[in-house]
Amino acid sequence: MMELSHSLTLNEDALKQLPPAKRPIFVFEWLRFLDKVLEAAHKSDIKGCQKQLVEQLVGQMNESPGPPTRKLVARCLATLFSVGDTFLLFDTINKCNDVLKNKDDSPSYLPTRLAAVSCIGAMYEKLGRMMGRSYEETVQILLKALRNAESQLRLEIMLTLEKITAGLGSAASNVHKDIYKAAKLGLTDRALPVRCAAANCLIEMSKHAPFLYTTEMENLSQLCYRAFDNSSYDVRCTVAKLLGTLLATTQNPPKEVLKGRSGVTVKLMSLDEALNVLLTGFLRGGSSFLKGTPEIIKSSSVSREIRVGITQAYVVMLQELGGVWLERNIGTVLSHLTELVASPKATTSHVDAVYSRKCVNFILRSTLGRMVGENAQISACKDITHIIIKNMNTIDVSGEGVKDISEGSQHILVCLLHELGCLMQSLSTTCGTLVLDTHLNLVDAVVAVLLHPSGPARLAAAWCLRCICVALPSQLHPLITRCCDRLDSLKSSPEAIAGYSCVTAALVGCVQETPLGIPHMRGKVLFNMAEELLRSASQNSRLSLHRTQAGWLIIGSIMTLGVGVVRGLLPRMLLLWKNSFPRSSKEIESEKARGDAFTWQVTLEGRAGALASMYSFLYHCSELAAEDTVRRLLLPIESALLMLASISTIVKQYGQHLKASTAMVRLRLYEVLSLLPPQSFETHYTSILKLLVSEFTLAESGANTTTSLLRYACHADDSVILGTWLHETDHKTIEDQLQPNSASGSGALEHDSTYLYRPLAEGTTLPGPLPLGVAVIDASLVLFGQMFPLVANKHRLKMLNLFGDMIRAAKSQRQEAVQTNIFTAMLSALKSLSDSKTSFGQDDVKKAAATLLLGGLTHTNPTLRVASGEAIGRMAQVVGDPRFVAELAQNSFDKLKSARDAVSRTGHSLALGCLHRYVGGMGSGQHLSTSISILLALAKDNTSPIVQAWMSLMLSVVHPFAPVLQNYV
Repeated sequence: MMELSHSLTLNEDALKQLPPAKRPIFVFEWLRFLDKVLEAAHKSDIKGCQKQLVEQLVGQMNESPGPPTRKLVARCLATLFSVGDTFLLFDTINKCNDVLKNKDDSPSYLPTRLAAVSCIGAMYEKLGRMMGRSYEETVQILLKALRNAESQLRLEIMLTLEKITAGLGSAASNVHKDIYKAAKLGLTDRALPVRCAAANCLIEMSKHAPFLYTTEMENLSQLCYRAFDNSSYDVRCTVAKLLGTLLATTQNPPKEVLKGRSGVTVKLMSLDEALNVLLTGFLRGGSSFLKGTPEIIKSSSVSREIRVGITQAYVVMLQELGGVWLERNIGTVLSHLTELVASPKATTSHVDAVYSRKCVNFILRSTLGRMVGENAQISACKDITHIIIKNMNTIDVSGEGVKDISEGSQHILVCLLHELGCLMQSLSTTCGTLVLDTHLNLVDAVVAVLLHPSGPARLAAAWCLRCICVALPSQLHPLITRCCDRLDSLKSSPEAIAGYSCVTAALVGCVQETPLGIPHMRGKVLFNMAEELLRSASQNSRLSLHRTQAGWLIIGSIMTLGVGVVRGLLPRMLLLWKNSFPRSSKEIESEKARGDAFTWQVTLEGRAGALASMYSFLYHCSELAAEDTVRRLLLPIESALLMLASISTIVKQYGQHLKASTAMVRLRLYEVLSLLPPQSFETHYTSILKLLVSEFTLAESGANTTTSLLRYACHADDSVILGTWLHETDHKTIEDQLQPNSASGSGALEHDSTYLYRPLAEGTTLPGPLPLGVAVIDASLVLFGQMFPLVANKHRLKMLNLFGDMIRAAKSQRQEAVQTNIFTAMLSALKSLSDSKTSFGQDDVKKAAATLLLGGLTHTNPTLRVASGEAIGRMAQVVGDPRFVAELAQNSFDKLKSARDAVSRTGHSLALGCLHRYVGGMGSGQHLSTSISILLALAKDNTSPIVQAWMSLMLSVVHPFAPVLQNYV
């Protein structure tokens, strides 16, 4: 080691001989080597060169180092004093302090200030109380520098204050309140990384400063609510950790905190008070704690970022308290969460209600689902069952007097039934004791909810019973039989028809997941029952809608039983489908002349149900869809197309409430057509395309509804820009609420009851169909993509020109919504063209498409820029013409040479990256070289971190095609 120590110092002579551009790399390599060696060195090894090393490291601090270099300088200094002598320690600290005292606030001096702050932090963290009383002056200097600092320096100072707190512990108690004041301001800083650093500083301080979770708890919780507002994912996670940790500490404080210095007991929050801190934030956000209940309800809605952040704080608090604590307090936690979700303030609209339910279910899944053992989960199931029974006792379901006493009851039941189903499924056969417990009557309690006046509650009960049968297959057939009997005996109750048909469909849908299955003849019995419901629908107007929906729902579920059961029922089904639609345009015209709003609603719901069962047939029994069967299926489909072509007059005549039923028919039609061979309905392309284009360009809709498919249509590597990487986190189910597309993350069973029997998406525990407005646009885009390769060139050109006209005609938010849907349609079409190896079309089609897509590269919305770049890359791949690719590349080269704004730079650099992604080296070394030189130049532009981030991503895309880039890595 003695021999090695001679090379520890920087070879300054060799450094001087290097060109200026290579010196920083030489220094960085030396620091990396030094960092490794110092960790293993002994005091005797560095004794002879320590003074020189300190001088060289402090010298590097004054050389305006970049972030990686300054971190290494700081680490090496701290390790050097930790291993060697400390005789130069205070001198070094003073030099760092002098840098901060310097009045030079020019940008060129900023890297030196950042390095000094970083060195202070590293030394205090590593050396702790060895730093003596020097911390008092240092902290005051840091706090003074913080007042007028720009965001980078504010961040570095806050990180250093955290390290000082960690290194000194309770020894720095006399400066804790000063640091706390600074951190309070940092929690609401406009720079989001500063918020994270401030929260981390307070988390560290909470280990040594009891006032944070005693006298300051209320003020700090208010600050946390404000920190959540307009936050990023990292901020929400960090601030939630702060709030959750502080609240957990109030319930489980350190022993020395329980008695004050004078022996007086410290006042801590009770469990109810701690939980109510989070409840208040969820319901009121950052508003005053002194508001009364009427004011709470009248005040504006709490931002979704706050609610998502507080949801994470709930989980952190319970995780900090631990599984043993949770087992003892399951009842209290359940009672509290039901109070939260039942509050009118949490459910001010349908979408808010769905989001609040998802937040509560996330808390339950993250705690009951992950933190406790089987015995505690069984206990939780019992507690949940008792709450369900208690809520059902407030509802009169006798005879005609169906009345929901509390609007919040349905939301409580939905949350608890979903969690009960998840727990039963995870317990598997262990839950048998719960089902057989005659005192608990768990199954009876869930079955009782099938008569609840709320649709979402009935659907949740149906799903819960499905989960029970997946866990205990022996319960499946007896439960189906029981539900069929109840459906027959209560056929005069609308709630009973709706509830028992839902559970029947859900149970039949899970047969494929169970090893025992059901008797073969049960499928035929169920079909007879469903057919009878459809036949009797017209006999009683009060029940006609429920019977129609119930009949088709059960038939759709029977299709999941597979070919063996369905083959024998196919002739009867074909007849039912045929009779559900008018057989000619003459019949359609005669339909318009008769009926009223109610009969039209029943008719439309019936036809939507017929198409839903047709989709289920094609999905689960595709081998039965022979050419003759498809031909017979096309008859009702043609009728549906004819009806939809003139349905607008019916909606105008009988009321806007028919819009939803009409949209459901369109959704089901698009789903069916997406499973049929496109050639089979070739004669109807014009009418179908007209419907599809009208759908996703929002021609007939006043709402600015956007598709949920755009982020999935783009390349996975662009997730950094799109934010789709959140789908890889544990917080996906709640973070989805904050995505920009319409109703994102608001999936719920009440949007589409057919999801009771449809297969679950991979990685999910609950079905989450999106609202109808989004689902129908999504379905139209999928079908458009499948049809586009088969459309004639003249129709392609006409559509592309129409897309451009519609984007130009729309304004502001509507333009963005239309453009989002159109770009998704183009991506869907281009993917189909690529998969089918179909050409794009003539030059005029290529030109129209290029003009349309290039316009998106300079959009202010980054998602649209990504979609535009992705579509340009895919289009170049489909066209496969080097000249066309060269024109696209040259266009971006020219724009980037003159562009000064971040939007144009990121958009056109993305286009270049996507061209390389899909066309490789673009057939020309010159283009590749130009792309690299432009991207590298922009990546070095320190004035815009956004541009640098995008350039780094694009360089990673180009990298596989450019060996020359190896020199820059």
